[in-house]
Amino acid sequence: MSAQRIAALSENLKANGIDCFLAHDPVTMGYLHGFHEGAGERFLTMAIGMSGEVRMICPALSESQARRAGLQNVVSWKDGEDPGALFEQLAKEWNLETGIIAVDATMPARLLLQLQAILPAALFRNGEAFTSELMRRKSPQELEFMRVAARMADDAYAEVAPSIREGMTERHVAKLLLDAMAKLGGQPDFAIVATGKGAAEPHHISDDTPLKRGDIVIMDFGCSFEGYKSDITRTAAIGEASARAHEVYETVYRAHMAGRAKIGPGIPAEHVDQAARSVIEEAGFGRYFFHRLGHGIGIQIHEAPNIVAGNSDPLEAGNCFSIEPGIYIEGELGVRIENIVACTPDGHESLNVDPSPTLAILG
Repeated sequence: MSAQRIAALSENLKANGIDCFLAHDPVTMGYLHGFHEGAGERFLTMAIGMSGEVRMICPALSESQARRAGLQNVVSWKDGEDPGALFEQLAKEWNLETGIIAVDATMPARLLLQLQAILPAALFRNGEAFTSELMRRKSPQELEFMRVAARMADDAYAEVAPSIREGMTERHVAKLLLDAMAKLGGQPDFAIVATGKGAAEPHHISDDTPLKRGDIVIMDFGCSFEGYKSDITRTAAIGEASARAHEVYETVYRAHMAGRAKIGPGIPAEHVDQAARSVIEEAGFGRYFFHRLGHGIGIQIHEAPNIVAGNSDPLEAGNCFSIEPGIYIEGELGVRIENIVACTPDGHESLNVDPSPTLAILG
């Protein structure tokens, strides 16, 4: 798999006139060559040339791990030595002094500035497009890993939801979800639990706020399996719910299903966003839905494709992304429903079980 991904990346570099790609992020290096270690403040880069050659420059601390990941051309440096000299040697051998070099979008400024100082005549470019082009097309094996991760999140919710009661805190519920995902064999990544007025904050930080009768509670959580992510959001009420809450929930549910119905190969991503958004706008809640409909997901929780207005890129079979419309009325309540889906040749597959069409009452 590593050889195929390196070959695909190098062909993409060649087609775009890029002489070299420099990876630094553990996610990128892990995806390309199975090396997942971060360098902290130390100099480390995996260089991939347009002809498919690969060289790792890393601290001596990481050399054995790099070789264990299958990297053969590894040069290392010890604390107190100058790693820049190793990169300068690479640049001479690969004729990069006046080249065009793509780098990880998340490369730290301190490393990029050091590279630019070594090669002042080279042009450095954001290389995110080259890796995202590969990552967005999931293989059958990747899709299976994502199905397992999604099933773990589904099963965790099925286990925890019946035990949620008035008086529990947001942190308590979050811990129950994290523990359930771990028990099921997943690597828990996050759990956001937001109740009452906090549910109107899409990126709420869970705290010790207790769940109260009549409150809406949003639960957004996920885990990893074999490095691939899940991400699901469910919304429920504690004990009872107002007519307003039911109306908002059912509007979001209809938007969720409308977005999913639009998915298919060749459909511009923004059309999926608009299909869901129009349902919320027609119901009079348009100003309360202020984020994109969805984000790509795989070995990163957020990657391409973004399901958002302005993204005219067509969907492709193998793309995986969230469908997560929401309505957030400040000071009152919030509702979000999220499933992860995969674009298929004839539409889409939901990796999560379908959400309830009506607002669930817990406790």
